Amino acid sequence: MVAAITLVPGAIAAASTAQADALLSQGKPVATSTVESSSYAGAKAVDGSTTTRWASVEGADPQWLRVDLGQSAAIHRVLLNWEAAYAKKYRIEVSDDGTNFTAATTVDNGDGKTDDLALNAHGRYVRFVGVTRATSYGYSLWEMQVFGTTDSSGDTQAPTTPVGLTAGTTTATSAALTWSAATDNVGVAGYDILRDGTAVATSTTPSYTDNGLTPDTGYSYAVRARDAAGNVSGTSTPVTVKTQAGSGTGFVLAAAGDIAERCTSSSSSCAHVKTAKLVDAMKPAAVITMGDNQYDEPTLSDFKNYYDKTWGKFKNITHPIPGNHESYSKFTGYEDYFGAIAKPQGKRYYSWEMGNWHFIALDSNDFTTHDDFAEPPQITWLEQDLANNKKGCVAAYYHHPRWSSGDHGDNPDSIELWNLMTAAKVDLVLNGHDHDYERFVPQNADGKADAGGPVEIVGGSGGANLYDLSPAHATTAKLLKTFGVLKLSMTDTSFQSQLIGVDGKVLDSSPTYPCHQ
Repeated sequence: MVAAITLVPGAIAAASTAQADALLSQGKPVATSTVESSSYAGAKAVDGSTTTRWASVEGADPQWLRVDLGQSAAIHRVLLNWEAAYAKKYRIEVSDDGTNFTAATTVDNGDGKTDDLALNAHGRYVRFVGVTRATSYGYSLWEMQVFGTTDSSGDTQAPTTPVGLTAGTTTATSAALTWSAATDNVGVAGYDILRDGTAVATSTTPSYTDNGLTPDTGYSYAVRARDAAGNVSGTSTPVTVKTQAGSGTGFVLAAAGDIAERCTSSSSSCAHVKTAKLVDAMKPAAVITMGDNQYDEPTLSDFKNYYDKTWGKFKNITHPIPGNHESYSKFTGYEDYFGAIAKPQGKRYYSWEMGNWHFIALDSNDFTTHDDFAEPPQITWLEQDLANNKKGCVAAYYHHPRWSSGDHGDNPDSIELWNLMTAAKVDLVLNGHDHDYERFVPQNADGKADAGGPVEIVGGSGGANLYDLSPAHATTAKLLKTFGVLKLSMTDTSFQSQLIGVDGKVLDSSPTYPCHQ
């Protein structure tokens, strides 16, 4: 498009001098409904140049451009210097807060020439709103100039433009921002946070966390400073942030291992009857079992007579793995009872997902021969599964724990699994085997406290007869000889665990741990 530039700077200056008005809009912050491209940003309509312009997207009504004057002012005049894509119908609006606007004047017969509009309005924000396009293009302005007198005759120096804007922790629904403090001759009163060019919040400190975002979405952020007199700095260099993938919602899981002895509700000491009631009260989205689901040699008959009468209520939402007791019958009772969910991907190890979590269910019986790489296919599968994962949080569960202060103690057969978990930044590892409850702080491959390692929880407290305890590890956060069920509260970016005792009381609560990835 070829523009006919009709703005006469000398005439504008003469007119503004005659009215004792100042040009208030030049170089001030601008927000727009849309831009045709980055080459036609809104700021180019107030840069004082008649060779640069703002242009909205083509073929869409309405569109707008808003100028923040930095402080309230009496507005006497608005001059619009049109490019070829002009407005047939539009209005000029004024606002004190940038949100609630009042029409100051309306034009219903625009002709594309320079429009010099006399106004009698007051406010801080001035907005052009294009209602009807005169062409098939969008709206395009070489310059929008606002003239008037500011309310303040005192401090007129704006703060410095903030620098060093950096994105910190980003979740599926939030983005943390920090920047270097701006300076001002009197003092910085606060900062405006702009998301995709629109001011969405203010902060009195050089940091802000923007919440309520959409998962797996990119956003552009910038900030600007203001002082108590209403003077506004330039806008910082923007940063781009992408939220993590996920649903943006949380869910609860129930988990335990070593569950059903050969007893029923007719026996007051039958613990799996009581732990099943805990699961029922949690209303979990899914149930995880960490092996030894049925005792002692779990035939299909035993599964039906005991496990099925309590924990079987949750079978359709259960993601089980076998323990060493299931191996005593060569897994036949386990596989016959659980059916397809015992081997959902053709093996007794598999993975599944919920929200932003990737769950890995392993058969640690393959690693109890005391031979390194006793089952290469499972190791190969595990490494590939971890490499293919796209979720931001990862949990794994298998029967034999690497670290334990229970009767069985530390398990060298699980070294290879644990090393893979730490190397892959897995967040949570659940085990059974020892009939107790033990929660560890995050640990590294050597079992030393390390915030970058997984949290291991031994939850062999689902109902099988309890074992005596050995002295706790240095990294043990809680060790209990008790029955109970793990309640896992998962979000797209974190997890928190509780042990619920058979009396319904919370026996242990972990901190809320952020996911590593």
